[in-house]
Amino acid sequence: MTPTIQQLNHWLPQIRRIAVAAGDAILTIYNQPEAVAVQHKSDDSPLTAADLAAHQLIMRELTSLTPDIPVLSEEAADIPWSVRQQWHSYWLVDPLDGTKEFIKRNGEFTVNIALIVAGEPVLGVIHAPVLEKTYSAVLGLGAFVADAKGERQIHAVTPTPGETVRLVGSKSHYQPEVESYLAQFPQHELVAVGSSLKFCMVAEGTAHIYPRFGPTMLWDTGAGHAIAVAAGASVQYVGIEGPAYQRENLLNGNFIVQVA
Repeated sequence: MTPTIQQLNHWLPQIRRIAVAAGDAILTIYNQPEAVAVQHKSDDSPLTAADLAAHQLIMRELTSLTPDIPVLSEEAADIPWSVRQQWHSYWLVDPLDGTKEFIKRNGEFTVNIALIVAGEPVLGVIHAPVLEKTYSAVLGLGAFVADAKGERQIHAVTPTPGETVRLVGSKSHYQPEVESYLAQFPQHELVAVGSSLKFCMVAEGTAHIYPRFGPTMLWDTGAGHAIAVAAGASVQYVGIEGPAYQRENLLNGNFIVQVA
C-alpha cells in the first residue's frame, strides 16, 4: 500500500493528536513528586513507566487508525528482518525519545512518530510535552510547528556570509568527532540539546547544522528526518546504501542535517 498525499494529509492531524495524548501520559508520570523508577534494557539504555505508557497508547491508537499498516516501536522492536523486509509502509515510533533527559527532568524529551514508505520517511510528528510544541510534516506539503502562538510553517536556513554558524549537538552523548568537524567553521556556536529537538531546530532555522557522529536508531531519526526534509534541509547518512529506513540493521551511521 502506497498512501496518497491526500491520505497523508488526512492522517497528519490524527497523528498529532496521538502524539499529544502520548505526551500527556508521559507528563502524568513526569509530574509525580517521587523519583521515577528506572530499569535498563539489554543495551543498557534506560526504560521507565513513561516509555511504556506512551508506547501502549500509541500502539493502540495507530492500530485503530490504520490496521493494515504495521508498527515498529523502540519498545517492541524485536521483529525479524524476514518480516520487516516485506513491509512497504510502516509506522516508526519512539514513544519517549530522550529518556535520559526525562530522568534528568530538563524537559528536552519528545514523542516521535513517522510513516515510512518504500524506505523513506514521508510523514513525521514530534511532540515536546514540556515545551508544549508539536512539529509536523508531510513530504511535499511543508513543515509546521504548533505552540501557544498558533501554527505556522517553518523553514531551514543557511548562514549568510559572515554570520556565526549555529550548530546543534547531543546533550547526553559526547562525540569527540564533532570538535574536528567544527574546525571548518571559524565563527561558530554549538548548542547542546536533547532528543529529536535537534532536527526541529534545523527545520525551524534556529540552528543551521546538526552533525551526528555516534550511534542512533531508526526510531530516533525517522520523524525528525521527515520534518527536516519537508522544511528544506537534507539528511545525509554516511555508509548507508539503498533506502535508509528499509534495512536489516536498525542502527544508523553518522549523518549531517543541513540545508541541501
